[in-house]
Amino acid sequence: MAGQSRARTTPPFSRFEWLIAWRYIRARRAEGGVSVMTWISLVGIALAVFALVTTLSIRSGFRTDFVNTILGANAHVTVYQAGTVDEAGNVSRVIEGGGEDMAAAIREVDGVTRAAPIVKGQVMANFRQANAGVEVFGISEADLNSIPLIANPEEAFGDIADFEQGIAIGSGVARELGLAIGDKIKLISPNGTRTAFGTSPRVSTYDVVYVFTAGRWDIDRTRVYLPLEAAQLFFNKDGVVDEIEVMVEDPDNVDELLGPITQAAGDRSLVWTWKDSSGAYLRALTVEDNVMFVLLSILVLIASLNIISGLIMLVKNKGGDIGILRTMGLSEGSILRVFFICGAGIGTVGTLAGVILGVLFTVYIDPIFSLVNYVSGGGVWDPSIRGLYHLPAELRMSNILSAMLLSLGLSWTVTIVPARRAARMNPVEALRYE
Repeated sequence: MAGQSRARTTPPFSRFEWLIAWRYIRARRAEGGVSVMTWISLVGIALAVFALVTTLSIRSGFRTDFVNTILGANAHVTVYQAGTVDEAGNVSRVIEGGGEDMAAAIREVDGVTRAAPIVKGQVMANFRQANAGVEVFGISEADLNSIPLIANPEEAFGDIADFEQGIAIGSGVARELGLAIGDKIKLISPNGTRTAFGTSPRVSTYDVVYVFTAGRWDIDRTRVYLPLEAAQLFFNKDGVVDEIEVMVEDPDNVDELLGPITQAAGDRSLVWTWKDSSGAYLRALTVEDNVMFVLLSILVLIASLNIISGLIMLVKNKGGDIGILRTMGLSEGSILRVFFICGAGIGTVGTLAGVILGVLFTVYIDPIFSLVNYVSGGGVWDPSIRGLYHLPAELRMSNILSAMLLSLGLSWTVTIVPARRAARMNPVEALRYE
């Protein structure tokens, strides 16, 4: 009785409980089924956590890459004017006076870092026998240098300082037309000069002085930049601009600046933010992130349920041992903790292994993906479809912690059921057939 009294006062998770749990996990050959189930449970947890960490990292990379590209090469806020109708019934939205006065007023707004008047238009680009549709942005050299992904792109050829002497084009445009620095690109606009015989297209030729790679396929493939005065002359918009491109310090809180920007721009001004153009896509990404997390959480749950199977087999095989331990004085709590350590240990080791695999895969995703692309013969990743040149991945501590907490929480919780069953086993019944 004294021994039993001392056993009941043993602190939880004592050393002997860990030793017993370790001996049970390390099953002998004669009890190989338990050992196999242990490995199945551990590998299942590891693979589920690996999939969760990898998927969350890739989703985070997609979001970050998309937002950075949008914010690095496009305006955070676009300011334009309400349309006016002339005597001929034509609607015009141009900003008179070159837009510099409006841009200067917008720059005075706290939180605004840049305001640039621009002229925009869609034309056909031609070089020898090749043609491509492009979007022309007429902009000053100083304002072009303030666009992060154009002034400091992933890759560039030529010198942006020569912008006033020619044209800057995306690498996708250069590749499709076969252009190089020093070649002459021809821009053709169908809205040309009106004559008695109809409208004749407007055609102008420019020297290619700068080729940039912004990092997003649809920008590199369609965008070209002309000096502002050259664009005004080409589009017959002398002394006017189409809109003002505005960049702010905190793009995520751009809505808070819409009132001051509109007030500074004048009564007839209208605004369009990057969230208006890309907000639906970002919301879709958020919904997809949540759905993927839920689906992969189910995968982790299924892997965790393997622990129950393994522990139930372990409890069945160790029924006689449980009866002997109980008669020696171990309490129900000690038995419960022994089997809890068995299941929780499998879940913890599997979780750590999965996190390590997920982190390594994310860190080395580029060489791994290159190997997959090489083995498959290339063409696995088409930037014209996905809009990105590579598979982005970003490690975030929040993603790693959420995966770890989910896996540990589920694996530890499901362990309680077979552990309680072992603890409540009647020692007399357990030893009856021994």
